[in-house]
Amino acid sequence: MGAAARVSRTDAAAVDPLRRATIARKRRRDLTISTISTVVFFVVVITVVVTSPGWPAVRQSFLSWPDAKAVWPDLVEGFKLTVFLFLTAEPVILLLAIVLAVLRGLTAPILAPLRIVATMYVDLLRGIPTILLVYVLAFGVPALDLSGVPTSAMFWGWVALVLSYSAYVAEVLRAGLESVHPSQGAAARALGLSRWQGLRHVVIPQAVRRVVPPLLNDFVALQKDTALLFVVGAAVELFTAGAIYANLNFNFTPYVVAALFYIALTVPLARYTDRISARQRARQQGAGAGL
Repeated sequence: MGAAARVSRTDAAAVDPLRRATIARKRRRDLTISTISTVVFFVVVITVVVTSPGWPAVRQSFLSWPDAKAVWPDLVEGFKLTVFLFLTAEPVILLLAIVLAVLRGLTAPILAPLRIVATMYVDLLRGIPTILLVYVLAFGVPALDLSGVPTSAMFWGWVALVLSYSAYVAEVLRAGLESVHPSQGAAARALGLSRWQGLRHVVIPQAVRRVVPPLLNDFVALQKDTALLFVVGAAVELFTAGAIYANLNFNFTPYVVAALFYIALTVPLARYTDRISARQRARQQGAGAGL
């Protein structure tokens, strides 16, 4: 038996390098095929576009280098304002959404009014298109002429984004809270933590980690929706800067350049979201294999 076992282990050791070499060859072949097919696809698409009859007119209207250089400084300033808007809105949205999600999860009868108000808030603001909310707040609140209340259209447009997105994010966080097993809260109370301490230190951190990908997706959408402030003339952000130049010069190149700015913002965050999702899947699969 001992000799047979040694022979079996020797055969396995000999087969293992062969298997790794086979896998490596397959990966190289797959990479070569995918690279060639991708290059061919894009070459065909680009060829069809640049040889089309209307390509010269499209190139002049959408890809004019002189117009891109002329509008670049205005787009950079608009880009800075766009970044400022969503960077200041995101933490407020997250904080408000956590409060709403917690209130919606309350079960004590005496706290029913808070739960009802939070539910109505989420239902109503998710049902109103964000652009309508921007119109109502940016034009309606300043028209009230209330003492001590800001009258800036940009401020109320920013508030509209915060209110609208907090309703969406609250539902994402509520799903995360409900995914945490009740035993986690019971364990926290067994360790001497109060209900609110257990929620803050045990339940909410786990819930947030579980819903990071959809949270980041909502914030990607928020970056783009800052352009909605254009409809009320609230601020010269990225889209507005491009629109002003395009309307004055009858050239749409600024829209293309503005789109590149948005892509530079959203694509890295989207890839980061994919990375976090893959990491969470690997962690869950590892935990399942451990069981």
